[in-house]
Order: sequence, then C-alpha cells, then structure tokens
Amino acid sequence: MVEAIALAHGWEMQHDESVVVIGQDVGANGGVFRATAGLQARFGADRVQDTPLAEATIAGMSVGMATHGLKPVAEIQFMGFMYPALDQIVNHMTRMRHRTRGRLTCPVVIRTPHGGGIHAPEHHSESTETLLCHIPGLRVVCPSSPARAYGLLLAAIRDPDPVMFLEPVRLYRAMRQEVTDDGRALPLDRCFILREGADVTLVTWGAMTLETLRAAAELEAQGIGADVIDLATLSPIDSETILNSVAKTGRLVIVHEAARNVGVGAEIAAIVAEHGLYDLHAPIRRVAGFDTIMPLFRLEHDYIPSVQRIVDAARLTLDD
Repeated sequence: MVEAIALAHGWEMQHDESVVVIGQDVGANGGVFRATAGLQARFGADRVQDTPLAEATIAGMSVGMATHGLKPVAEIQFMGFMYPALDQIVNHMTRMRHRTRGRLTCPVVIRTPHGGGIHAPEHHSESTETLLCHIPGLRVVCPSSPARAYGLLLAAIRDPDPVMFLEPVRLYRAMRQEVTDDGRALPLDRCFILREGADVTLVTWGAMTLETLRAAAELEAQGIGADVIDLATLSPIDSETILNSVAKTGRLVIVHEAARNVGVGAEIAAIVAEHGLYDLHAPIRRVAGFDTIMPLFRLEHDYIPSVQRIVDAARLTLDD
C-alpha cells in the first residue's frame, strides 16, 4: 500500500503542476512510513516541502495554498497528532466554500496513518475517525488495499473540497497487489463489495478488512455465505449498497477497530434501523475495539477485533 500511495502522488504531480506535498519529513526522508519517498528528488523542494513540527501550521498552510490555486496534499505523521490541526480544519478548511458562497474552495487532502497493530507508543495507534466524520464539509476516506489506496487517493486529490485520507498502518506493508499506474481514479462515496454471500452482511473498513475477509472464509467453510462490504468512504456513507445487501441477507455485522461507543458503526446501524428494519431477521451486531485508549504493546492484540470475534458475531445473528 505504501508504494501505491507514492505512485498516486507521483502520477498526479506529473500531470497537474498545482499539486504540492507538505508535511514533517515528507521531502528528504520520504515521510515517516516512506509514502512520499523519491518525490522531492523528482519534483523539487518547491513542490515537496518539509515543514516544522507544527500540525496547526501544516493545516493552515494548506488552507492558504488551496485558496490560491494549489492542491496541497498534507501529511500528518500520526492520527494522534491531528488534534492541533482541527482548528484550521473545522473553522476554515471545511467552511471556505460556504463562507465565500462558492467563490473559493479548499481542494486539500490530509493524509495520516490510522489505527494500531504495529506496537507503537501512545498517540501512534489512534482510530478516531468518528470525530472527523462529524465535521460538516469534510469527506473521510479509508482504503483497504494497494489498488484502492491508489485509485481513491487520485480521486481525493482531484476533489474540489477537503478530504481526510486515513491510511491503515497495518496495511502499509501487509500485502502485495498489482497496481497499474495509469492515473485511473476510483469513485468516492461508494462501498466496494469484496465477497458475496446470501446469509449475512459484514461491513468493515481499513485494516479490519483483512480479518473480516478471513472470517468470511471461515464462515464459508461452515456453510455460511457472507457479503463483505468495504465502506471505503466513511463520510458520506453509501447507504444504498449496505441496505441492498441487508435486504438480501437479512443479517448485519459491523466490524471496526475504533472504540464501540458512538462510532461510525453505530451510524450504519442507525441507517439500517431507519430504512431496512423490516429486512432484518436478527438484531444488528457490532464487533469493535473497546471504549478505552489503545493499550500499549502486549494488550494491543486483544484490543483489535479478531477473526474469531467476527465469526462468533455472525453466527449469533443466525442463531437469533
């Protein structure tokens, strides 16, 4: 995935001179996970700029650049470092179109690593996507494979409004996949159906897609067919795809790494309760992280939902 992200940067910078990259260590070092490796040597320090360790400044620079004709792609080194940037994101970046009655827009992409699983210290394993999804005017995207990371990042850079691009750290080097560097974007605001089945719908996103697909394979071995849906765009939610699947299967399990309380999963459950209640044959189940800070190191494995927890939740919907 990390190579696919670098490819998408390179394609868009090659074909659109207004695209610039900014952030801590994105230039000479190629980013903390090397997602911008080689870009400064290729496009120069004017278009790939290292910034001070100041997230509010990075976001504020992005607003200024975007309102003056550039398309900044800003990297925040870890999701837990995002909070100083929220003032600029909430009060300026996402409001600019409305504030100026459409005269100015903010075509900004903010990329940040998302989630745990690499045994990093505190502030390096955050899954606080719900906080971002509640900001009006901000699109939130979270890819789950190299190909989707490539296509969705291209679409995000081309979007005229701000996009938060969450990159699951567990997936940066978890798999290899052939990605054609052809500049073809994937659609935003759409789910991806990764696997089809008639018995239960599994909705997930980000790094949890791997565990969910493994759970679906285990369920198939037990004679249970599962639709596996990668949400991909967390805000706005593609409710149509989810509702169509639930109408087919009658059962829904939502899987996410973030804390369970007031999460994106709860919003999906509310959508189905409001618009697909009579299609359900069993209560909706959520498999999620716990309502606590990600525990350090040894307990991290127990915090992140396991394949077995997903399988058990799916079987419960069939037993209800």
